[in-house]
This record gives sequence, structure tokens and C-alpha cells, in this order.
Amino acid sequence: MAGAGGGGCPAGGNDFQWCFSQVKGAVDEDVAEADIISTVEFNYSGDLLATGDKGGRVVIFQREQENKGRAHSRGEYNVYSTFQSHEPEFDYLKSLEIEEKINKIRWLPQQNAAHFLLSTNDKTIKLWKISERDKRAEGYNLKDEDGRLRDPFRITALRVPILKPMDLMVEASPRRIFANAHTYHINSISVNSDHETYLSADDLRINLWHLEITDRSFNIVDIKPANMEELTEVITAAEFHPHQCNVLVYSSSKGTIRLCDMRSSALCDRHAKFFEEPEDPSSRSFFSEIISSISDVKFSHNGRYMMTRDYLSVKVWDLNMEGRPVETHQVHEYLRSKLCSLYENDCIFDKFECCWNGSDSAIMTGSYNNFFRMFDRNTRRDVTLEASRENSKPRASLKPRKVCTGGKRKKDEISVDSLDFNKKILHTAWHPMESIIAVAATNNLYIFQDKIN
Repeated sequence: MAGAGGGGCPAGGNDFQWCFSQVKGAVDEDVAEADIISTVEFNYSGDLLATGDKGGRVVIFQREQENKGRAHSRGEYNVYSTFQSHEPEFDYLKSLEIEEKINKIRWLPQQNAAHFLLSTNDKTIKLWKISERDKRAEGYNLKDEDGRLRDPFRITALRVPILKPMDLMVEASPRRIFANAHTYHINSISVNSDHETYLSADDLRINLWHLEITDRSFNIVDIKPANMEELTEVITAAEFHPHQCNVLVYSSSKGTIRLCDMRSSALCDRHAKFFEEPEDPSSRSFFSEIISSISDVKFSHNGRYMMTRDYLSVKVWDLNMEGRPVETHQVHEYLRSKLCSLYENDCIFDKFECCWNGSDSAIMTGSYNNFFRMFDRNTRRDVTLEASRENSKPRASLKPRKVCTGGKRKKDEISVDSLDFNKKILHTAWHPMESIIAVAATNNLYIFQDKIN
């Protein structure tokens, strides 16, 4: 399931297959909590790939130039810059520890030689500038080469400082800090298509910020009831429309999605559209409400569709049809019989993300046992692949995996009872223009690409 423009024929088709490209991260069995990857994001060109982790660090990988001498060689991603974005803090008023974990990273469209990105933890959003420096000034009048100030009375002649080449330095500097606007934990940030504003969402509120203004934001959605005992749902994700700067959506823990139009009202408490699939009464159970909670919502690149991920499935909605999704793809239906044990070990509350390929023809999302799923929207075929070091030889093809739910297990199948629920793929990203995907598996980042036959 890969192809030109980021989508096309599924694995097992005649044209393309996914193959291993790179893996980043330590091999150790004992994984430090701080090293667990918590977000993955390509920039608009796909040349940079950023990851955030639970230790508050941001690592940016840059794609190298393609090697013309080697056939089928495509640029690899290598570390470009690493910096500490957030530090652990303590809220003394509420006696709460604020984790340094990076919840989301969002790139801004590139306007000049520098790159800008937004990163957020539970409470504070920061705008970072990543810039290069390969020259330094020499020949100052008022200071020596080692930086010490010279005696002005000993200066007998003026020099013109000159720029000299130096080793390339990549600097990350915080340009803006947007703080103190969220009472609850931030779960989403989304840059608007006007490139001037962005939104940040927590459990009960969505705020609108201007990228130049840090001391105030506008509250555009507030679902907090007057009496907190009447609280029935929370906001789980929010995103701006890719082309219409006045439109945004947010999803809820009840499995509903609301589309808001900021032209109709400054406070978007009244939605313009309400997307909800009617529940089948025959399949209702104790876990129905938990598994219907939406963990991620993403607009398609063309802005016509949106995709939502709940615990067991991915749904694609047409923005013009609110009554039901146009597509429902089962991610791991075989876990429905395991919901009781998944509830006991808290896995049922895992928040899986989803992503579109560049042409909106395929979608990807994660599962357990380091499996991830791809669905081709044109052929209606799907595939389960595994992010594993076992087949991490360069350009090794990924074999489709199958999970056996009962009865006789065939060769190459894995039993649902032997799945490792500690190995989970929550965060994935798809290159905006090519068939390259990034998959975060605990503390490792896997990069796969389509195999050219």
C-alpha cells in the first residue's frame, strides 16, 4: 500500500511493497521512561521529521541529499538538531507536578531560511526557531578574538570585521512562550491556514492564539458545565481545516465530532455541524462508551473529509454528511473479546493517532504488538505490518502479519493471546508527498519506504 504521491497499491500488489529504511533509538531492553517517543511530525516539505519524548526533548531529523551514484538510493534521515523543549515544573497553587512530556509538535510553513515549530506539554506551548549558522564575524575593534574587551585608548586603527566560514551550527531558540491559559491538560494544537493563528485544546476548552501575542488568547469553545458533577464528556482532539481559516472540528469522549464556524459567532459553543454514528443497540456493552471515545481527528489534505480514530476502528467522514461515516475500517476487531482484560490493565484508555497519506488515498494507524495498519481507500484492501528490529536489514520487505483469533493457527499467524500489549504504536506520520512513513515504537523511531521493484 504505497505509491507515487504517498498512496496507491497495497502491500502484496504488483507495483510496490513497504520495506525497511532506518531505525533510530537504543536497542536496550530496559527503556527509560524519558526516552519514550510521545509525538512524531513531518514538516510541510517532508525534509524534516520531528519527534518529542516524555523527557521533554525534541529531536529533529533532516533528510540527506539523494546519492546519485547508487541505484534506488533515497535520502536517509539523520539527526539535525536536538534540544530540551520543556522542563518539569511544579504548580504550587494546586500542588501539582507538570510533566515535561511533549504532547504535540506542529510545524509552521517555512517563510525564510529558518524553520519554526510549536511544541507543547500539558500546560505551556512554545514557538521554536531552528536556524543554521556557518559563518562567524572576526576582527572586532572593541574586543579581542577570545572575547575580552580591549582598552579603548590602545586602539590606534579601525578594522572592518569580516565573516569567516565555520563548522555548521544548528541553533534552536525559543521565540515565544504561550503559558497560563489552560486549567486542564493540553491535548491538541493546530496551526491555522492563515499562518497567523493557532488553536490549543484541553479537556474542556479551546483557545485561539495569535503567533505574535503571548499574553492573551481568545476562548472559542468552552464546554465546562456550571456544576462539574454534570460533566458528561470532554474534548479529546481538535484541528483547524487545512484551507478554510474559519472552520475547526473537535472530537469528544462520547464519540461525537462538532464542526464550528468562527464566522457565525466569536464563541463557538453552538456547532455548525454535528457528526455522530447511531449506536447499534444489540452491540451495547459495559465498554461501549469507553471504546467509542475518539482519540484523534484529522482533516484530509484536500479538506473534503475527516478521519477519526476510536479504540477499535478508524472512520472517514464526508464533511457534507453528518449522519454516518462514509468508511469504517476495523483496526483490531479481534480485541473485542479481550476488552475486559484491556480494561483491567488500562490499555483500553490508550490514545491511538491516525494519519493520511499525501494524496488522501490511504490511511495509517497503530495497534499493539508493534503492529500498524494501513487501509487503501481505493481498492478497499488493508494490511497489517510490524515495526521490528528482526527485519531491519536495509531494504528488507515488510511481511504482512495476521492475527489468529481461535481454532487452528496457520504458519506465520500470531495468536491474539500472545500479543504484547506493552508494545504499542500510538504515533505515526506519513511524508506529505512521498511513500515514506515514520512509526514510533516505544523509544525507537522506524522509517519505512516503498520498495521499487
